[in-house]
Amino acid sequence: MSQQDQQPAAQARELVDWEDAAQIAGRLASPGPVASRDELEALVASLRGAAARAVDPVLEITRMTAADGRDLSATGLSGVLVLDRPGWARASARSMQSMTAGALRLPTRAVPLAAELVASAEVGATLALLSTKILGQFDPFGPADGNLLLVAPNVLQTERDLRVRPEDFRLWVCLHEQTHALQTAAAPWIADHLRAKTQTLLADLSTSTSDLRQAPARLFGAARAVVSAVRGTTGPDGQTLSLVDGVLTPTQRQALDEVGAVMALLEGHADVAMDAVGSSVVPTVRSIRRKFSARRSAGGTSTPDRVLRRLLGMDAKMAQYRDGAAFVQGVTRVVGTDGVNAVWSGPDALPSPREIADPVAWVRRVHG
Repeated sequence: MSQQDQQPAAQARELVDWEDAAQIAGRLASPGPVASRDELEALVASLRGAAARAVDPVLEITRMTAADGRDLSATGLSGVLVLDRPGWARASARSMQSMTAGALRLPTRAVPLAAELVASAEVGATLALLSTKILGQFDPFGPADGNLLLVAPNVLQTERDLRVRPEDFRLWVCLHEQTHALQTAAAPWIADHLRAKTQTLLADLSTSTSDLRQAPARLFGAARAVVSAVRGTTGPDGQTLSLVDGVLTPTQRQALDEVGAVMALLEGHADVAMDAVGSSVVPTVRSIRRKFSARRSAGGTSTPDRVLRRLLGMDAKMAQYRDGAAFVQGVTRVVGTDGVNAVWSGPDALPSPREIADPVAWVRRVHG
């Protein structure tokens, strides 16, 4: 094959080979806590059951409905996958591939193979670390209609650490994730909205980088910032702004902040819903929240654990939950649950970064 024949394939190379990243993540992910085969089989069955039981309480609390009018109580909200850590890491890599599809390319030349190898390895290693922290995740970028992903070893480890009732804790986790599934059912445009903003940001950066020698590093730095905003994490120092200083223009940074605001809404709304069910649904819900919040706030006492949390941006993710929940609670106090649900009517109704911190400003703009 001539060099000319090889050129189109070279030009198609992206900064991250997502299949390589998925394989690396799967190999590096640790297996998790030790349990007997019977215990693991019971755990999987219990999580599937909890996911099914969570649907009706979420529908009742949020008063949200599917955009297409289907009866979600009868049809369910999403497919459910119970995974181990390597399985979640691989699934997350493929989800990120869908979210960034075609955007991690250089406009005038092929991505150097060395840059691709390094970036793929870094993404894979980061996903392997994250796989030890994630309890569950609704993935709107996965297969059709999304999938609710539950990471069995992490649920088992956390309920052991917190000494909570397993059945209650598993249902509590599923309430959060099924709220995310309901958000997508009520506002099916959200996934495409986030994907479009991500791809536009990355494509804009790739065409605006004048120094092609620095382009791969700059593009990957911005890619990490954008994906981190969607995943609810930040850069290696735990600060999104420091990660993108000198990389994003003011316009690009504003767009990134808008993605972060949407994610704060989604996470905060799900956190409020999971706590609103009351003891009739989750008998020990108050105890679980108290212990879980204390665990979040502590963030580990050892230096290695604090470094890992900052590396993975977990502290910033906690702020995302907190700020989004405060927004939802603030709006609810003024216009009630149905007033909150106006946020799902279209992209123009989404809160801006400023409005996340000032829910009354959002109410004035949307409700008049």
